[in-house]
Amino acid sequence: MPVHDIVRRPGEMREFAFSVPAPSKWGEGLVAVAEGRNVDLTVRLEAVHEGILTTAEADTVYEGVCGRCLTELTHPLRIEIQELFGYPGDEASDFQLQDDHVDLETAVRDAIVLALPFQPVCRPDCPGLDPETGHRLTPGTEPAAQAQIDPRWAALSAYTPDHDDADNRAADDTEKS
Repeated sequence: MPVHDIVRRPGEMREFAFSVPAPSKWGEGLVAVAEGRNVDLTVRLEAVHEGILTTAEADTVYEGVCGRCLTELTHPLRIEIQELFGYPGDEASDFQLQDDHVDLETAVRDAIVLALPFQPVCRPDCPGLDPETGHRLTPGTEPAAQAQIDPRWAALSAYTPDHDDADNRAADDTEKS
């Protein structure tokens, strides 16, 4: 975005609203913003002594699958960012003006990717998949079968806290006699 008219003029401000397609897929997990998906931006550029203070809101949609039941999902996403684009040659900053332009792509991409859910769900009470059959469970249903106990651990099923207490009581009774 060109800012040549407000560079080194503290107190000047410009506001923009526009929509751009995502230049590439943003995100690598179960969900991502697809390449070409519109990102609606509302941007305010303010000239300050150190550079151009950029405040932006971005609205887009991410797509992917539920982390529990693998149902396809699509959800809106809104992020807010605020970054200072420093003047070239001044103090080091994360972002700098380049040829009197503010390049928001990196800042917007980073904020969107960080806002994507790590374990997305289609709904908060999604029960997931049946571990035995792989069929999608509905709320309130239980898995089809109880998990089979590994034969190597089967002997431990006889060991319970109640069993341990009974052994301790028997030992205590023996000591008292």
